[in-house]
Amino acid sequence: MRVLLLLLAIFSSVTAAKSHYPSSSTLKSPQRSFASLDKKVSTKKAPTALGLDTLIHQRGGSSNEAATTEAMSKEAAGFPPAVKLLIGAGGIYGAFLYYGSLQEDVFRYTAEDGTQFKQAWFLQVLEALANVLVGFVGMQLTGATKGIPKKAFAISGASQVSAKACTSLALANGLSFPVATLAKSGKMAPVMLGQLILGGATYTMREYLQVAAIIGGTAVVSMGKKKGSTSSSSTVGVAYIVLSLVLDGVTAGFQKQLKEETKKAGVKPKPYDFMFHTNFYMCITAIIISAALGEIGSGLAYCTANPEIFNKIVKFAVCSAVGQSFIFYTIANFDPLILSTVTTTRKIFSVLLSIFLKGHSLSPTGWSGIALACSGILSEMALKMGGKAKPH
Repeated sequence: MRVLLLLLAIFSSVTAAKSHYPSSSTLKSPQRSFASLDKKVSTKKAPTALGLDTLIHQRGGSSNEAATTEAMSKEAAGFPPAVKLLIGAGGIYGAFLYYGSLQEDVFRYTAEDGTQFKQAWFLQVLEALANVLVGFVGMQLTGATKGIPKKAFAISGASQVSAKACTSLALANGLSFPVATLAKSGKMAPVMLGQLILGGATYTMREYLQVAAIIGGTAVVSMGKKKGSTSSSSTVGVAYIVLSLVLDGVTAGFQKQLKEETKKAGVKPKPYDFMFHTNFYMCITAIIISAALGEIGSGLAYCTANPEIFNKIVKFAVCSAVGQSFIFYTIANFDPLILSTVTTTRKIFSVLLSIFLKGHSLSPTGWSGIALACSGILSEMALKMGGKAKPH
């Protein structure tokens, strides 16, 4: 079933991509007059553009979180818009809600001998590898772009996988999944801080209040658990999630440089170009660090001794790759605002599902924190819908 879902995601996004990028035979056809071509160009609607840094912001998991693209046409042939939205949004919800649930299961798993899975960098190797494989297949089907600046992708990939690893390390060190997810929703905070200090940017009072609501709500949730709750937010876990947020801000800067480098090189990478090259360097970085920490051997040994958790890890990696394909499909057929709305509400549902299904017990104070953080997240989404959001 997972294989069928993966093939559907790849086929859908590849079909949408091909509807945007013309074939070589179309480009070489001499039968159309210049007048007809001019007329076609003047009457065709320009596709809505989605910036590189915007897509990275959408990746849940995580994204993951997490890859990006130039915009593609909303008029791709095929299903009616309502069906396309159902496929895209349904795929993103299904893949990343399950992704989040599996991520929590992996780090809450306890073996018969009482040990737990702590190899966060080894997990990143497997997740990035799954995305590399899917990205490679999609890139071959849609056609690879030549002349891509590999160095820029390497730096961006290293920064991005470090941020994801820190999130996993936060969970491995006792931070609860709802707190970690809400905290990651406040990734706008380090970006704003960096822009204020280095870029001289200005922000509205509403934007400051949005960030304050997310951060404040997250803090209230972490302190609002009922006595006897099975999980606790450790100091080390909090430190890792803060470091992850800082790395998110750094990644945003590297993604901006990547966008500039591709523009200077005169190339326009396609969706699966981004997915393959970004995750390739994420995988290389994760392999080097996990090998240095001895996590590859210990991770394989733990998975061999506990097949149940290895099954969850494989599903986790597949969900990441499937979710990214559905993100590309949604970008190809709808305005970026649709994607932003889907991924934003997905985070809220991930938190609520974790609370109800994983046994997180909250006091009334904790629930007030959930409401406060969600109000900040929804306010940010409403600001984008109003067309007033500033580029970060």
